[in-house]
Amino acid sequence: MDTRYSPEQLELRRSTAALVDDLGPRTVDDLDDTVRRGRLADAALRSGWFELRGPGEDDGPLASGVEVAIIARELGRVAADTPFFGPVVAADLARRAGLELEDARAGIVLDGALLDLAAVSPSRSADGVAVDCAGAERGLVLFTTDDDVRVGEVELGVPVPATDLTRALAPVDLASSSVSALDGVALGDDALQRCRALALAITVADLVGTMEGTLHTTCEYAKERHQYGVAIGSFQAVQHLLAEARVLLEGSISVSQYAAWAVDELPPDDALEACAVAKAYCARAARTVCETAIQVHGGIGNTWECFMHVHLRRALLSSSLLGDEGHHLQALARRRLGYHRGL
Repeated sequence: MDTRYSPEQLELRRSTAALVDDLGPRTVDDLDDTVRRGRLADAALRSGWFELRGPGEDDGPLASGVEVAIIARELGRVAADTPFFGPVVAADLARRAGLELEDARAGIVLDGALLDLAAVSPSRSADGVAVDCAGAERGLVLFTTDDDVRVGEVELGVPVPATDLTRALAPVDLASSSVSALDGVALGDDALQRCRALALAITVADLVGTMEGTLHTTCEYAKERHQYGVAIGSFQAVQHLLAEARVLLEGSISVSQYAAWAVDELPPDDALEACAVAKAYCARAARTVCETAIQVHGGIGNTWECFMHVHLRRALLSSSLLGDEGHHLQALARRRLGYHRGL
């Protein structure tokens, strides 16, 4: 595979970076600026980001997994407080079910246990969470029938405060809420695996962007912050911390680009496995890089005013979405080593 971006993809990255640099938050106080946040969300909607995985030619999506990951990476870089994961995954799920979404901002309801894409049985109690759902009134949810898995629609509640200050979460009690069945086709295993692979690829790309933004800001701080008459970036201990963080970032970029390519190019099983490997690596790497950034910032790194905690909070949610590294490493061990068969 060739991981180099095409000229069109490079232009997509440049235009996305310009937009989020202009309208994204730069300080913690910016997160309370509803006017700026509204402009950013409207710009994302007008740019067609939410519909990238909607119907294109030959029943395929408008954009590839690579192009979706490019935007997710730039959003993570600035900790942009606009929806993306929810609407894009909802659009992909709707396309695979043969549905047409009335609202491009529709959310996706995930199982509350692992914030996973799990089909919910109407006969059991379940709590769901609509992730990244700001501005959405309805969300899509998978549910099981006697014979298959279908897509339903549920009304979303009011978003609640969460660890991540940049993305909204809305709890949904799927046991008591009425899930309206939509008139779409049943989803097979291949469709579900590819949709889940896409969702994982988005979270991985967001983690990579988070690491990029965090590391860039920290390196600039290390150049400007002086102690004992010299920049702290001249201290060997600080250099080692930043160098190790850079190595983690480079490894994450490689594995995330392969995962984004795999979403549409590999068989469903292999695509999902590639994305699971990327998630296991990047989830751990992102937390390490964010914690390193806070450490290099010193005492100010532990204050509310320092933007580093916003990146860390975002990384924590992206790490948990669809399972953290422990979840995926155990699943990979079961598949590759076969210990679930007693080996």
